[in-house]
Amino acid sequence: MENFEYNTERSQLILKEYGRSVQQIADYIASRPTKEERTALSHVLIGLMKQLNPSVRENIETPQRIWDHLHHMAGYKLDIDGPFPPPQPGELFQKPQKMPYNSHAITYRHYGKNVELMIEKAIKLEDPEERKAAAISIFKLMRTFYAAWNKENTEDEVIAAQLRELSNNQLDVDIQSLRSEYAEREHRYKPQHQQHYSGHSYGNNKRKKDKRRK
Repeated sequence: MENFEYNTERSQLILKEYGRSVQQIADYIASRPTKEERTALSHVLIGLMKQLNPSVRENIETPQRIWDHLHHMAGYKLDIDGPFPPPQPGELFQKPQKMPYNSHAITYRHYGKNVELMIEKAIKLEDPEERKAAAISIFKLMRTFYAAWNKENTEDEVIAAQLRELSNNQLDVDIQSLRSEYAEREHRYKPQHQQHYSGHSYGNNKRKKDKRRK
């Protein structure tokens, strides 16, 4: 019992996920006299570390990360010919910088910031026709976002007013013209096909009835 060693009496583990045996091997490798021997033993230990820690092995940055762990456990005193440059002390576990919060104020969140950026670019267009076409495209995009946000009612007048508001009254759309264009398109394609098929079907049914009567 005199040779029994408690964990409280041992040195603290540097990386607990690898265990004490790997830590002792890393210390042993760092104590070897020749660089060739340290390098060869390091490659063997790296293979063992991959097997002992699957989570590190599956990481995208696995190769360099494991070698960095070895240098860290060896106290950054491991002089070897490794595949990656040794990390600097304190660099491995450095906390990432905090991402700043988005400070851009969005007037209508259901449209998003990109719509406002598109409006800014459309305002800068010098050609009146290009500006008009851009306003119509933005209006249609806003209408899609508005319908996704408010599925019950899609009010074109409200969207047009919000487009004018976001553009400081520099972009506007003629809702009546858009509705007339849409109605004309619907009348041009759908009714003709429906009439064609309905008339064709009616004629076939009438001929069938006449044949039955004969």
